[in-house]
Amino acid sequence: MQARRKKNLVTAGIGCLVVIAAVFGYLEIFTKGIDRLPARPCDGAVDRETAARALPSARSAEERGRLNRSDGNFFFACYVRTSGGSVISGEAESRDADPGGWRDFYANNGNDENPVEVSSGDIRAVVHPDRAYVYVPCTPPGKKPGEAREAYALTVDARTMGKTRVHGNELRQVLVDFAYQLARHTYEAVDCQESRTFPKELPRLPAA
Repeated sequence: MQARRKKNLVTAGIGCLVVIAAVFGYLEIFTKGIDRLPARPCDGAVDRETAARALPSARSAEERGRLNRSDGNFFFACYVRTSGGSVISGEAESRDADPGGWRDFYANNGNDENPVEVSSGDIRAVVHPDRAYVYVPCTPPGKKPGEAREAYALTVDARTMGKTRVHGNELRQVLVDFAYQLARHTYEAVDCQESRTFPKELPRLPAA
């Protein structure tokens, strides 16, 4: 009787170990894809943790960042994509737009009639539920400020596609953080003429 009980306990113990190993294996193989990306994806443009805040767990993930320049203009594209089809991506590019006109256009370019807006000095952001836009004054190398019809700027358009880990105001915050990181990286990569010290982050969005 005692031997049978001991055998049952051993069997149960082995069964528990098998279950634990299976769960651990599943977590490592099927949910840690984003954790295997570089600490700063897209050629160092963004924080991996920012992307991980937006995207659900997945078996694998990939990232890419690419900068193109032509005649003093520039275009930088970045994406982080999971095997489950979820994506966070953005583009930073040179523009000729004054901040007021830019704000009016992008404040109305979304499903939210009252987008959230934050700023730090002359850096501005407009945030919709699934999209974020950032504006930074930037005169590209080889350009003269007086040549612009309105004003030279670097602008960013960021969004998510597919399922996301967070929603509502949390997703808005992730999007504006992602867009701002793209703006900082591109500003430095393309050598905008203005001397600027970027804050670590933009002001936090107000609570919904």
